[in-house]
Amino acid sequence: MHPLICGRCGALAEAPLVESPPAVLVCQACEHRQPFRRLPLWCVTGPSGTGKSTVSRILVERLQERFVVLEQDVLWLPGLRDPAGNHRAFRSAWLRMAAMIHQSGRPVVLCGTVAPPELEPLDERVLFCDIRYLALVCEPNVLAERLRGRPAWRAWSEERIEETLDFNAWLRDTATELTPPVKLLDTTHEPATATAERVQAWLDQPAEAPPPEEPATAPEAAAGGDALEPCDTP
Repeated sequence: MHPLICGRCGALAEAPLVESPPAVLVCQACEHRQPFRRLPLWCVTGPSGTGKSTVSRILVERLQERFVVLEQDVLWLPGLRDPAGNHRAFRSAWLRMAAMIHQSGRPVVLCGTVAPPELEPLDERVLFCDIRYLALVCEPNVLAERLRGRPAWRAWSEERIEETLDFNAWLRDTATELTPPVKLLDTTHEPATATAERVQAWLDQPAEAPPPEEPATAPEAAAGGDALEPCDTP
């Protein structure tokens, strides 16, 4: 189910319109209402070198009956990259993809470098009842050593390493102040298997109910500002 294309009249919307509860996609051309699973999206984020890719491969095996675990970089394609727009097309494409997968009843665990300010303002945010963030971080000297030890084809220059260390420091300093807050998991002194176990424990925790919100006006709802209903359980 494409969240921007009406299943009855075929109209293409600029942004999805979701009404809830219960969650339904509403066509802005013919007003057709299509039931829609609005599940949580789980984001395992953090700077390069903290173990996201290795952990995701472990989680695929452990969680295949309950979640769909995906690596964000698989869609890192030239047509979706736009540094001037903070790679908005890339991030929107991932939200649409995850929302379509959710219609199968299994939530997505998306592993890749992302932060709440990059996903929460997007029009497609309304397709999820919640987005939950867990960031893998590392002590800076260990992280720099890991990045310098990567194969030459990855082109880790000192400038690029410094940018990654800055992102690592930003996450460690601001995680609890972001909206929503980001949970931190330090991977400095543990093997990937232990990190995967801690990520799985995070996924198994019951979600906290979102705080009550004021009812959104129609323009706010169309832009993804509607209140979140309790998540469906897969």
